[in-house]
Amino acid sequence: MTRQQRPVSSGRRLAVVAAVVMLVGCLLPWYTFAGDLPASPFRAFDGSGILVFAAALAIFALVTLPSMAGDGAVGADRWLAYVLILGVAVLGAGVWPVGFLDALDGLRPDRAPGLWIALAGVFILALAARRIALERPTR
Repeated sequence: MTRQQRPVSSGRRLAVVAAVVMLVGCLLPWYTFAGDLPASPFRAFDGSGILVFAAALAIFALVTLPSMAGDGAVGADRWLAYVLILGVAVLGAGVWPVGFLDALDGLRPDRAPGLWIALAGVFILALAARRIALERPTR
């Protein structure tokens, strides 16, 4: 018995690209304290950035869910789910710099490339959620 392959929309493909960008950003330093030698880097897993990592994994799960569910429609694969995951990612990336407001020097793009790459991934996810919201529903 063969199942018919479901096409993946352009919004969902863009969401996968955003998830990959966010994962790459989570692996790079999000803040570098250069007050002492050697410099002390902080990564996404040292704070609220873990929410960005979880959001990226949730995007992978949500995009693959319809192909794993079989022939029926999946209620979770809607634009609202992508917006909720976007909210988690925005919260994770937005709360992180608040802890370092006294020393903004460590948040520069050359000292915190992971934060800026993750923010780019969050922006791409926002574009993907908008594109998914504007799609025609499939049955």
